[in-house]
Amino acid sequence: MPTVHHRHWGTTPAGPANLYTLTNRRGNQVAISDYGATVTSIQIGGAEMVIGFDALADYLGEQPYYGALVGRYGNRIANGQFQLGGKTYTLATNDKGNQLHGGPRGFDKCIWSANARTTNAAAVLECDLVSPAGDQGFPGTLSVRCTYAWTDENELRIAYRATTTEDTIVNLTNHSYFNIGSAPTVLEQVLQLAADHYVPVNDRLIPTGSLADVAGSPFDFRSPKAVGKDIKADHPQVQLANGYDHTFAVRGYDGSLREFALLTDPATGRSLRCFTTEPGVQLFTANFAPGQFRQRGGEALPTYGAICLETQHFPDSPNQAAFQTPLLRVGETYATETVYRFE
Repeated sequence: MPTVHHRHWGTTPAGPANLYTLTNRRGNQVAISDYGATVTSIQIGGAEMVIGFDALADYLGEQPYYGALVGRYGNRIANGQFQLGGKTYTLATNDKGNQLHGGPRGFDKCIWSANARTTNAAAVLECDLVSPAGDQGFPGTLSVRCTYAWTDENELRIAYRATTTEDTIVNLTNHSYFNIGSAPTVLEQVLQLAADHYVPVNDRLIPTGSLADVAGSPFDFRSPKAVGKDIKADHPQVQLANGYDHTFAVRGYDGSLREFALLTDPATGRSLRCFTTEPGVQLFTANFAPGQFRQRGGEALPTYGAICLETQHFPDSPNQAAFQTPLLRVGETYATETVYRFE
């Protein structure tokens, strides 16, 4: 039978935090905190699959959203502004004048109300949050539930639900940093994406307003390719980001759950599959300067030390006429699902 155990983890500016450990029948574990609804650890056969920390205090310092649920709007909104219903909303900014991942006090810095349970096939943690109207500048009181289910098939299933009291925008995602191998970087891991197009960006990482064909570019992962093969290519988009920090359009998107990514580590034989109901996935290769951030054990996170597969709507969609805006109206329910399967 799957199990869930929890313990008091410490105190944050938002209140006391707990850590929940979900264990499936195979003995594999996922640890999630109610602080930021954050995935802190995924262990398969005793091997760690994600970058994170063991101590709560490390999450309170400067760190790049390790494992956090980000919202209300994952990714960037240009100049911290958008229009809805003929009104301009001004948001709290935290990224070169843009809003990134919901702002300086986003969902990643909140204490969520957590409820653990088990079924015959999964250990489950439900995380609830009420974001008041005006939170970080967004309209409407938003009631959010994120359900994490850790199955006996080593699937971390993440279901997002939200309702609002006013028309608003919402774009929730999980920001886990994966390294499924034993090497310090992911450069030799092999990635395949079900994507024919990606979203080019400007020097502020805001979309230019169109999609680009991956064919003939470093962004072509339609066939399996080492992550590091083209990461230093003579291409303006990868040079701008010092790697990959771009959204890819999910091939055949129709709102159903589709397999988008397969990441394989040849050295260990491990693999990770990503499925989503979302139209896009942000591929981020942790393009940080060496030593810019720390990780578990106090070690420096090396450049390209992890890979993120952030399922979401396209960045800055409310300001981009060519992109579908994740608009949530009164009386509707925002509902998306993402699955990470470890093999």
